[in-house]
Amino acid sequence: MDLKLLNKDIQEFICKNLSTSISKLALQKNPFPEVEWITILKQIEAKAKAKEKLPSWFSTEEILYPTKISIEQTSSEKTALYKSTIVSGESLIDLTGGFGVDDFYFSKKIRAVTHCEINEDLSTIVQHNFKKLEANNITCYTGDSTEILISLGAKWDWIYIDPSRRNEVKGKVFMLKDCLPNVPENLNSYFENSDAILIKTAPLLDLSAGLSELKNVKKIHIVALENEVKELLWELHKNYSGSVTIHTANILKNKTDEFKFVINEQNSLPDYSLPQEYLYEPNSAIMKSGGFDEVGIFYKINKLHKHSHLYTSKNLIESFPGRIFKIQNMFNYNKFEMNSFMKNNKSNITIRNFQETVENIRKKWKIKEGGSDYSFFTTDEDNNKIVLICNKI
Repeated sequence: MDLKLLNKDIQEFICKNLSTSISKLALQKNPFPEVEWITILKQIEAKAKAKEKLPSWFSTEEILYPTKISIEQTSSEKTALYKSTIVSGESLIDLTGGFGVDDFYFSKKIRAVTHCEINEDLSTIVQHNFKKLEANNITCYTGDSTEILISLGAKWDWIYIDPSRRNEVKGKVFMLKDCLPNVPENLNSYFENSDAILIKTAPLLDLSAGLSELKNVKKIHIVALENEVKELLWELHKNYSGSVTIHTANILKNKTDEFKFVINEQNSLPDYSLPQEYLYEPNSAIMKSGGFDEVGIFYKINKLHKHSHLYTSKNLIESFPGRIFKIQNMFNYNKFEMNSFMKNNKSNITIRNFQETVENIRKKWKIKEGGSDYSFFTTDEDNNKIVLICNKI
């Protein structure tokens, strides 16, 4: 970490040029020869990336940043805040600290937080930033977290792990056993230091694959931000052997839509019907969870088809966790109907359990993107290919 970056003039220059093209700046002469030009440019690039994702860091003076990639890979403040609602107690150790966003929010719930980071430069940056953010109950250690865990010899209320999905031998990996650290291999030793473990994984990890690698899983949190799944959180408790609860959360601007269910607990099946007055599309967190029958049964709405994952009702269910539409028109998918109702129109197209792609549909029927209409190309309970023209509520 180059502390000369904290020079007042350099900091003002960084803030002034956040919206300036980095490639354009790179052609200019360095106005601060005491600091490498590339170092200043990287600070500008990373801070600009943090504006929406990390507003607390962005708005705090004299914050230092690692590379832009590190900012892209770190948790957002909104997802970090969600994680902090899971933990409680007196102590937590983060074995894969990174830029420290999660720990900053853990520190608002936990009396003493320990941040471990093997990269010395990143650890130094994080320690500096925590002081600026006045997060005074976080202690930072540099080095291998397994060795730090052993050397401290403490019992923690929580262990938090965000294993790296980059393996030096295999490249980008998805199975937990291939990540660093190897959580499945180290679970027994982790449970010697804590009765509760929270693991963050990428959204691409298959839930059944994760369950096959882990033990003592009590809850799986599927966290989406503005309907894009960002992370899976695996909550493990020592000696727990009961059923697994799926907790989905879609964090929106003014609210968080949540839905939860217990895996394999639902014995009944949802009702099916043809489209009625309203159409419902579950949010991405529910889609990832696989709780397609559960959401229909809970909200007492009917599915259109076993594999369509669209729902309908006569009366409006405003609390449904996803997009809600008023159905304006419905017809079978054929040449006559499409020429009559959709050719040369403008519409937002979604396909669910349908044999054609959005691109092919647009090209075949000359449908432009946009407008206020939403068109769902799907299959009904009688296996007919249908089109639903809707307005979003």
